[in-house]
Amino acid sequence: MARSSLRSVFGALAVLAALSTVAVAHARVDGASGYTKAQTYSGALRYLRVDLGYDVVEKDPDAAYLIFKYTAPGGGKNSAVTGTLEVIEATAGGVRLFVNLPRMPEYYERVFRDGLMKKLKDEYGAPPPVAKKPEKKAAPEKKPGGDGDDVEQAP
Repeated sequence: MARSSLRSVFGALAVLAALSTVAVAHARVDGASGYTKAQTYSGALRYLRVDLGYDVVEKDPDAAYLIFKYTAPGGGKNSAVTGTLEVIEATAGGVRLFVNLPRMPEYYERVFRDGLMKKLKDEYGAPPPVAKKPEKKAAPEKKPGGDGDDVEQAP
């Protein structure tokens, strides 16, 4: 009986040790923007400063990132967290934006992203359509019985 309770204790300790070594994942929400990198960045800066009234701690227009103090709705000054917003050019046209609000539920990041996307649409209208790459044309078929040369020979 003592042996089974000892196994239970060691089993519980093993589970606790495994759980304590798991790294805390910070939520990070991304979104696609059909606007240019400059439009998305400047819209995000105005959204933070003017619309939400947040303090922008650091900004870099060339790298297109913003670090700001985020206060959750209903939270006091002591509940402010440092948030980040990054704008990265996508290879297929348009840009990707990434919102990170540490210690906040992912819901806050999604609401923030959606509010920014609404602001961009309100200010710039619908994003321009993404230009599709032209499809490759198939190689012309060779005529049966020929050697592939369609050039007439002069007599």
